[in-house]
Amino acid sequence: MNEGYSYPGDELALFAQALNWKKYFSGTIRPFIMGDVLEVGAGIAATTPYLLNKEVRSWTMLEPDRRLCIQIEKKMDQQQLPSYCKSICGDLRSLDPQQHYDTILYIDVLEHLQDDQGELRRAVEWMKPRGRLIVLAPAHQSLFSKFDHSIGHLRRYEKGSLRNIVDNSKLKEEHLFYLDSMGCLSSLANKWMLRQSMPTLKQIHFWDTKLIPISRVTDKLFGLTIGKTIIGIWRKND
Repeated sequence: MNEGYSYPGDELALFAQALNWKKYFSGTIRPFIMGDVLEVGAGIAATTPYLLNKEVRSWTMLEPDRRLCIQIEKKMDQQQLPSYCKSICGDLRSLDPQQHYDTILYIDVLEHLQDDQGELRRAVEWMKPRGRLIVLAPAHQSLFSKFDHSIGHLRRYEKGSLRNIVDNSKLKEEHLFYLDSMGCLSSLANKWMLRQSMPTLKQIHFWDTKLIPISRVTDKLFGLTIGKTIIGIWRKND
């Protein structure tokens, strides 16, 4: 990501309504979030409140799009986020070189970046010893659709392709799994039948209120081996 970057999608406000999904995925990664946290590509900070927890000391929201930064700053001014949160408009190069983090998050970010591997290699340099890297991204290139293209996705990830961009000499994999098995069906339906470049609010509501509760059950039955989202958690080797 570069300073001056302009996010191509306009779905952030729409997906901010997916409260069940945010509660679901955040519950799987929240136990691994602690200390000084860096959230790269924070968007409009719609997900941040779901990830905050008592183990967090500070939270830095890094966002390269000035328009989205303004929305984050408004939320902070309105005290919608704790006082230990701050925002920086820019990319990794905008950070204080003396600051390092216990947890670095990439939530729906890597799929937008041309050099996803380089981004993660640079992120490691900002991690404290034994720090964690947490990635959430869309899964399965076979599900790539007009919607992905319309919001600037360059790819979707399999376990193998996500592992390939992580520096295994510096990071040890702790967890790598899929979520939202029922969401695979809705994604396939959109790709092959609806072929929409953007879901409607009604469709988001149906997925969030009807399919996500089912996925909570079926994901366990499938052992987190099927889903339209992939989550990876790594720990720095120090």
